[in-house]
Amino acid sequence: MHNHWIVDLNFEEDDTRTTCTASLSGFSAPGVQGTGTARRSPDDSPDSVIGEELAAARACSQLAHALVDQAATGIESHTHEQPRLIF
Repeated sequence: MHNHWIVDLNFEEDDTRTTCTASLSGFSAPGVQGTGTARRSPDDSPDSVIGEELAAARACSQLAHALVDQAATGIESHTHEQPRLIF
């Protein structure tokens, strides 16, 4: 079996904040997503690249945790025991 998922990163920005939503698309991709936000300090000069990188990293981290949680739920439904996943 071969599966292929794509991570989609969508950004929204204003003068001081960048928000990223990370989601998966593709055949049988789980319906989980993560959101991350980066806020610029008023003392810093604007740099949209840094805000996007930080917001994307936070969104992907949250997405990864959501995938682990979903996997843990699946394991528990099969084994009827609480899984001990290391992440």
